[in-house]
Amino acid sequence: MIRFTDASVTAPGEDGGSRTILHPTTLELGEHRISVIGANGSGKSTLLKLINGLTLPTSGGVSVNGLDTARRGREVRRKVGFVFTDPLSQLVMPTGREDVELSLRGRIRRADERRAAGMRVLESYGIGHLADRSIYDLSGGERQLLAIAVVAAVEPAVLVADEPTTLLDLRNEQTIRAVLRALPQQVLFTTHNLSFAQDSDRTLVLDGGRVEFDGDPAEAVAFYQELCLR
Repeated sequence: MIRFTDASVTAPGEDGGSRTILHPTTLELGEHRISVIGANGSGKSTLLKLINGLTLPTSGGVSVNGLDTARRGREVRRKVGFVFTDPLSQLVMPTGREDVELSLRGRIRRADERRAAGMRVLESYGIGHLADRSIYDLSGGERQLLAIAVVAAVEPAVLVADEPTTLLDLRNEQTIRAVLRALPQQVLFTTHNLSFAQDSDRTLVLDGGRVEFDGDPAEAVAFYQELCLR
């Protein structure tokens, strides 16, 4: 269970004061698939980053399965994998094979076993044939698949994805959506794609750093569309 308890985030403002990025928020997030929608700057990415401690609350708290993200961040990050919008920001090795093996290093000590396990991971995502290709020679969809594979390889309890289909063509978008639907982990994701948002059990709508709607995905999309017309 992911819990937000009056969690808020502020940052320095231009006038020397502070600006609020996320207003005090209290949530319990236990559903298998949760989507988050809202305009740019609404607080969506901040909400996700609070879940694995990439961002810490200025006040209040966030916990994952009872682990406070501020006090036990390392343990939380073992349980919560994060997939960034731009996969190149997290793929750090020259090839996909090396990236997956790096991810597995903490779990599998022997290099030969790690190499075999890494290959099995890549093949399970249909990208085994790309194992030794430079990450810079991959398409956007292939990179995003690789990024998900690298994060999911260590079997986190929760996978968080920040706009994972941004700038992808329709075919690659559909592939990523299918992959995320099939994951056994709890998955939380942000998106501007309102069809993709409904690939979920629950949807949050953020506006101005506040959760303005929390509930059924179709109703959330209708609420957001009306909100955009105000």
